[in-house]
Amino acid sequence: DFVFEQDYQLRTLKEVEAYVNEHKHLPEIPSAKEFAEDGYSLGEMDDLLLRKVEELTLYVIELQKEIESLKAEEESK
Repeated sequence: DFVFEQDYQLRTLKEVEAYVNEHKHLPEIPSAKEFAEDGYSLGEMDDLLLRKVEELTLYVIELQKEIESLKAEEESK
């Protein structure tokens, strides 16, 4: 739930894109190579995946606000 706190630093989508392009996996998520070498804790992976779902929710909310703003701007023309 800490993802929804006001002080949580959500990366911009451009930052996420740059990270993925460079590292070929999501930030804070181990790479496939790391999984193969080290394995993973199911509980830890659940926490990481939930955080990513929560971050996606925040991105969708931001995009919806932008869409609504653009629609309002277009309607006022």
